Amino acid sequence: MTAIHVISSANRHLYEPMLDSYFRIRHEVFAKERGWKAVERSDQRDIDAFDRPDTIHLVAIDGDRVVGGQRLVPTTSPHMLSEIFPDLASVRGVPVGPTIWEASRYFVVRERRSGRTDCTMLAGVQEFGLDEGITHYSAVIETWWLPRLHEAGFVVRPLGLPTLIEDQWAIAAEVEVRESSRDRARALGGITGSVLVRRGPQISLIREVAHAT
Repeated sequence: MTAIHVISSANRHLYEPMLDSYFRIRHEVFAKERGWKAVERSDQRDIDAFDRPDTIHLVAIDGDRVVGGQRLVPTTSPHMLSEIFPDLASVRGVPVGPTIWEASRYFVVRERRSGRTDCTMLAGVQEFGLDEGITHYSAVIETWWLPRLHEAGFVVRPLGLPTLIEDQWAIAAEVEVRESSRDRARALGGITGSVLVRRGPQISLIREVAHAT
């Protein structure tokens, strides 16, 4: 059974082998499969400046295998949209605040896409936001994601106009965190109940970020 493990600086010592696999799969997906030249690394691990101590990784694990992942970064600190792609938010601006987190590096391994694992990941992202008091996620997404997110019940608001990035049309967007979106993603995947696993010490995101700002 696939579950979404919440990994932070507080409990990452419990997940070191899984995190190594997670970063290697990210490199396989984004550098090799999608051909993103900017993320290529000689050690075959996709790790960049936004994989920091305040980053949360939602990692889909089935048995002892990583099958998906999502990176979350507080917008009160430097993040991809503010530092690399601010021009993509030319219409509404870059959303910033303790209850707004940036979602990036979403992936599901090739053989699990468009199925239960994908729905589990989407439900987990919404469930985590609801649990932690996150109201919105910002993201840079390929435009082909829009109908998929709509199908999953996500409410998406573009922040600017589509732009060609790495030969793919992409937009900056803000995604609402809603119970209805979580429930719709669960229903699509035939999922009942929570998909999140929290092992070891945890941190309260909104309280920690608000205290740091």
